[in-house]
Amino acid sequence: MKAAGRSARTRLRDRVAASDPGLLRLTAGLRTVGAIALALAVLAVSGADVTHLVAGAMTAMVATFAIREKELGAQAVTLALGLPVALASVSVSSLLTSRVVIGDVFFVVLIFCAVFVRRFGDRGTALGLIGFQVYFVSLFVGAKVSVLPELLGAIAVAFVCSAVVRFAVVPETPAGVLQRLRQAFRARLAQLIATQTELLDAGPDGIEKTLEHLRDGTARLHETALMIQSRLEEGTPDESTARLVQRRIADAEIAAERLGLLLLTARSAERADTLTLHLPGAPAPSVGSSPAPGEATEILRRDLGALRTLVLRPPSEARGTALSHLRNRLLGYRDEENLPEATPAVQDVFRGLGETARAVMGLRIALDGPQDESDDTPATTRSREELDAEDAAIDAGEETSAKEEPTGFRRPTTRAAVQVAVGSSLAILGGEFLSAERWYWAVLACWIVFLNTASTGEILVKGYRRVLGTMLGVVAGIVLAGVVGGHTWIAFGLVLLLIFAMFYTAPLSYTLMSFFVTAMLGLLYTLLHTYSLSVLLLRLEETALGAACGIVAAALVLPIRTDRRTNELLGTVLERLTDVTEGAVDQLSGGAAADLLDTARELDQALGDLRAATQPLTHPITPLRARRNTAQYVVALLETCAYHARSLAATAELLPTHPSIAADPRLRGAVRRTVRNIEAIAAHVADEDARTEVETGPSIASLLEPDAAGVPRYGRITGRVLRHLERLDEAVVGLARPLAVPVRTPAR
Repeated sequence: MKAAGRSARTRLRDRVAASDPGLLRLTAGLRTVGAIALALAVLAVSGADVTHLVAGAMTAMVATFAIREKELGAQAVTLALGLPVALASVSVSSLLTSRVVIGDVFFVVLIFCAVFVRRFGDRGTALGLIGFQVYFVSLFVGAKVSVLPELLGAIAVAFVCSAVVRFAVVPETPAGVLQRLRQAFRARLAQLIATQTELLDAGPDGIEKTLEHLRDGTARLHETALMIQSRLEEGTPDESTARLVQRRIADAEIAAERLGLLLLTARSAERADTLTLHLPGAPAPSVGSSPAPGEATEILRRDLGALRTLVLRPPSEARGTALSHLRNRLLGYRDEENLPEATPAVQDVFRGLGETARAVMGLRIALDGPQDESDDTPATTRSREELDAEDAAIDAGEETSAKEEPTGFRRPTTRAAVQVAVGSSLAILGGEFLSAERWYWAVLACWIVFLNTASTGEILVKGYRRVLGTMLGVVAGIVLAGVVGGHTWIAFGLVLLLIFAMFYTAPLSYTLMSFFVTAMLGLLYTLLHTYSLSVLLLRLEETALGAACGIVAAALVLPIRTDRRTNELLGTVLERLTDVTEGAVDQLSGGAAADLLDTARELDQALGDLRAATQPLTHPITPLRARRNTAQYVVALLETCAYHARSLAATAELLPTHPSIAADPRLRGAVRRTVRNIEAIAAHVADEDARTEVETGPSIASLLEPDAAGVPRYGRITGRVLRHLERLDEAVVGLARPLAVPVRTPAR
């Protein structure tokens, strides 16, 4: 009974971990709600009126969500610096209440400074956000000099309560976050394997849906891997440990994605295209009734289940020999042990199972420490020795060179500061015409559409989402205000629920976040006895006006067009792709060892930036359907290229420690054309008038054909490298058409 209960808890924990990696959204929601609730309790006990309760609650929310630093010490310093900034902001706001013009000018200057200081990192961003938001809070509650001492006290209480909840009630250490992210990676890896199992039984009618789940699972696993990489430096005790975890995460991700491709190939009549896993809506391959009729299918289904068990089973429950037996059987496929009688494509799936099992074992050792070796078979011992040799070869002495930062108006923070200052000035003027009392809503909307955006298109999409969420929130606010009536504490309870929902859904949907914010404000107006239908409709009008002012400022003042930004990011992705490919092939050809892990990580980060920048082009409401399809196709091709480049890098990293992998100088010749093509595309993206062209030629796969005597020219590992190079070459040539780069086929 206890075991069943523990298993149920484990399954629930895995589901939560997979849906919210690192529990970051849950922690943010709980911490913010806890800070607000504690501030309300302290202020209520001290006899504060409703106005100060609202001010304290809003300040506690700001003081909590503004701080984004990972180290606890840095968070404490920023929170301590934020208190005098908040006190100064509300004091100036109270003093300038009766001086409208001076107050408006100061507000614009404050907005400029709040964005300008983002150049100083997370601390500058937090202090700027606190200064702006607390000034807004003072406008919202109508702060005056006569009540300034009480208001300052409420703000101080809010900061103290935020600190108590952050450091004592809901603490979050970098090591703890990283540990939860590791659990999320395991859970998402297990979900991906479960989806791969569905491929065995998916028929012609269900293959499209299964393939869509496979794409989602692959993307979610990659997202979690990137989140782990961003937390490794703070969450691990030393750089060697960080690099070890990074390597094992990358190995597991690559092996799992390759296993999915092998399963797709086994189900279809031809080798599956990697692009199928990365392009939304890509046609599914034609599938037969079963990948391997008879016993082989049942063995494959059983072994996929065994692999999933290896991923999920924690060390505390890995007692006895059952788990060791599963692991040994799967690892045996790497040595061609007990391969079932089946087609070559299906046998490749079993080999892929063995490779994935090895990656999972390495992941378990890296995350959970040494494992029991008493039941190891020779195949398991060999895999373990390979992993130990890789661990010993990790060199943590790499130095990173400082990147050149842009200056003047080329610096993003300076440009954004000027844009948001101009947009806010327009919002103040327009907002005053709509309402002399609540004009600041337009300024807030203008400010928010500039947060975490870098191009006119991104601002346009964000403005649209905010207006849509506000429209829906107005309706919810009307309903909630009518239900709550004059019940103060019921209203505050609903406010807490809405705030939690706002922070929990913020990373998922900006529209949902805006909905919860507007519904919450309807309740706050009820508490302040200023609620009416006209007030909520005015908020909608002010929000639309503010979003429009932000879009106008972004389009006319130092604009960054979406095309320009995506081209810059595309050039960066191509440059990183060249670095990874050349570095990996050079090492596989006998060249000097390089830090391929960090180079591959830079490629992933650049691709993630490009993916985010193309959202305005791929948004469902965009009227330019052909442009949307092109953007999706290009990003999918680049993700395909990145997968093959990561695979090459992972293989090259194994070269110094694996006797089965030998350097082959002939690989340099195989990659030259691909690198030239990447550079040609990059040159065309940087300058459309550049006279460059992509060159095609004999297939790299033709190098795998045996010689006249029937003897293979390359070994199995080198053959895998050549297949990755072939797929990479095909994907690079495929980029030429949507990017309008001429393609030349040399004459025979």
